[in-house]
Amino acid sequence: MSLSALRVMVVEDHGFQRRLALRLLAELGVSSVMEAADGVAALAQLETQIPPDVVLVDLDMPGMDGIEFIGHVAQRRLARGVALVSALDPALLNTVQMMARAYGLHVLGSIEKPLSAEKLEAVLTRYEERLQSNPDDETLFLEIADVRRALNEGEIVPWFQPQAEFANGKIVGIEALARWERDGQVIRPHHFVGMLESDGLAAGLTDTILDQACAWKRRWQDDGLRLNLSVNVSPATLHDPAAADRYQQIVEAHGVSPSEVILEITESLLMADAARGLGVLARLRLKGFGLSIDDFGTGYSSLAQLSQVPFTELKIDQGFVFGAHSQPRKRAVVEASLDLARKLQLETVAEGVETVEDWQMLAELGCGIAQGYLVGAPVPAEDLAECVARWRAPH
Repeated sequence: MSLSALRVMVVEDHGFQRRLALRLLAELGVSSVMEAADGVAALAQLETQIPPDVVLVDLDMPGMDGIEFIGHVAQRRLARGVALVSALDPALLNTVQMMARAYGLHVLGSIEKPLSAEKLEAVLTRYEERLQSNPDDETLFLEIADVRRALNEGEIVPWFQPQAEFANGKIVGIEALARWERDGQVIRPHHFVGMLESDGLAAGLTDTILDQACAWKRRWQDDGLRLNLSVNVSPATLHDPAAADRYQQIVEAHGVSPSEVILEITESLLMADAARGLGVLARLRLKGFGLSIDDFGTGYSSLAQLSQVPFTELKIDQGFVFGAHSQPRKRAVVEASLDLARKLQLETVAEGVETVEDWQMLAELGCGIAQGYLVGAPVPAEDLAECVARWRAPH
């Protein structure tokens, strides 16, 4: 999709600012544009129109403010993506972006006033990049029997997102991410992982993704492409005393060393059963697996878990990384996380690296590895080698 094919709505109460946005969109070649002077009028339009790709919305509007408007848009699925246009406090903008993401909207970031063609183009291009890697499957209605069958019949497979070192720009790792390939459609994990967990099949999903990912890792290794592999682990694993032995058997059956496999554990799901969980994690480290605390900073017990669990890696959540170069509060969280990781001698991975500016900031702060759309979107296994060959690190 090119910028000219995008459908955009501008919601702005200030007449001059609204006209400026319309003129700049026209200069960028965006021809399908709607406009509204307030949230109520915008909702009335959206109720009768095909959902636009992107809504550009001011937050500080009389009557229905932009925050309330975004809530209505998200809950009623009246648009696919949103970008904030505002000169308000960056901390407030960050909170609104996190709210919109929690609702399930594609959040493209914020544009500081005054508007310019360059700022608009950067945001709209980001929508195009996300669309390519996130098919529009939000309206799916799935039955547990179909999900169970998909797992049993091998329709749920790993896609891979590359990770690059800041120091030299080299691709050094990949994260395996579950995708359900069904009738030419790619279904993302938030649609089916919860269903598998509630059906007691989450551990089976982890085994399946680990097995297939190791098979691909070995194939790439034989072709001269050696990459560390990261795999998300179901919290159900932490209650299974046999998990450590089973993971070792899966990995070594493909001729892969556990030392090249990193198991990612989301911090908020870590310690449902502390004693048993710590035992499983300790045995995984004993066998050589790396352990990564995923989405660091999004839970409430991060520091306690870092002191208790033998982690080898800390992944900074994309909610803190994206836009941190221009948002002091986000940057402060990133700096503090990196400083803590250095003191604990942990490798650091920044998720959500989407711009050259964020890459440069993280490199200057001494982060180890980048993961995000700037480096590459998740791709099918067959396309990974080409993705790695195409990558060029920012200067």
